[in-house]
Amino acid sequence: MIKPNRHYAELKDSYLFYNISGKTKAYLEENPGAHLYRLGIGDVSLPLCREVISALHSAVDDQASAATFHGYMPECGADFLREAVRRHYACRGVTLAADEVFVSSGASDELGDILDLFSSDNSVLIMEPAYPAYVDANVIAGHRLIHLPSGRENGFLPLPSPELDADLIYICSPNNPTGAAFDRTGLSKWVEFANSRGAVIIFDAAYEAFIESEEIPHSIFEIDGARTCAIEICSLSKTAGFTGTRCGYTVIPKELVRDGMEFNAMWVRNRTTKTNGVSYIIQKGAAAVFTEEGQRQIAENIAVYKRNARCLTEALDKCGIWYCGGKNAPYIWLQCPQGMGSWEFFDYLLREAQIVGTPGEGFGACGEGYFRFSTFGDVKDTEEAARRLTELFGPQGTGR
Repeated sequence: MIKPNRHYAELKDSYLFYNISGKTKAYLEENPGAHLYRLGIGDVSLPLCREVISALHSAVDDQASAATFHGYMPECGADFLREAVRRHYACRGVTLAADEVFVSSGASDELGDILDLFSSDNSVLIMEPAYPAYVDANVIAGHRLIHLPSGRENGFLPLPSPELDADLIYICSPNNPTGAAFDRTGLSKWVEFANSRGAVIIFDAAYEAFIESEEIPHSIFEIDGARTCAIEICSLSKTAGFTGTRCGYTVIPKELVRDGMEFNAMWVRNRTTKTNGVSYIIQKGAAAVFTEEGQRQIAENIAVYKRNARCLTEALDKCGIWYCGGKNAPYIWLQCPQGMGSWEFFDYLLREAQIVGTPGEGFGACGEGYFRFSTFGDVKDTEEAARRLTELFGPQGTGR
């Protein structure tokens, strides 16, 4: 009899988005015609920029002619896109070889697939609150999980301590859900820690395009020593609106070696075994992101989401509500006012202000009592949501 992967039975049911959907549906059934102000959305609301659209159309036309038609693409990525990413890093002072860049169908896929490189005997450190897929992917892979809680006392940016011992370390900076981001000093401590133990950092840089401060690295490879201990996973989903288009890239330095095995070479073998590459059309659209005009246009879209963030944080400031994130990240992580729990606050906002956010409890136990707002929503809706928050919890607000 075939033996299934029993680790699937160890997965905890995730009720977060199921419950959000159920509660909002019930509210709309009871209040037909009501408009909801959705600040929980993880998807972008602005379309792809013109430079990307033009490149996609051109690539489609290429497929209509035998002279320019492209079939299977290189499994690790087209040379033109790998080189574009290499140049992009060079502009930030990070030296990469083009064959250290691997094109993917997005960070979510890669965060799970990358675990093929590591034995099931490994232990994995996950800082919480955390993107739920980190936990689930490692449960499926049979890894032993070490949960490192964080909180308001450390700005949701925990640092390594001598008693910690892990083989894999997940770092998301800027972070989802908290919006907190490690500065160079903090990230350097994690790099030193990983190198001292022979551990490997999985660095999720999906939100690096939102960084404003010069003290916060866009890439872990801005930190000395990272090339011997880190893999960086990036996405164009939030950077350039590719949530429905799907493209990202992973950086694996050739110096990353453990037990005589080179992870870069291993990943080449993995990709050439398990994939047929990302489509030509999508890769041409992605390459347009890294042109001078593409960078200018995506910056315009990101500026809209940053204005949304300022609108919300200004409202929270007026209300005296503690939060982190929002400035260098598209997420705002706030402490639920008046001692409310995460789901209690969700129900209150929905009922009293028609605002939908994300309860922090869904990102781990230490997220209880906190709440996430996304800045990817409609501008007018965000402005109205901010006004309603101020009306509820500002100096003249009624509160609960």
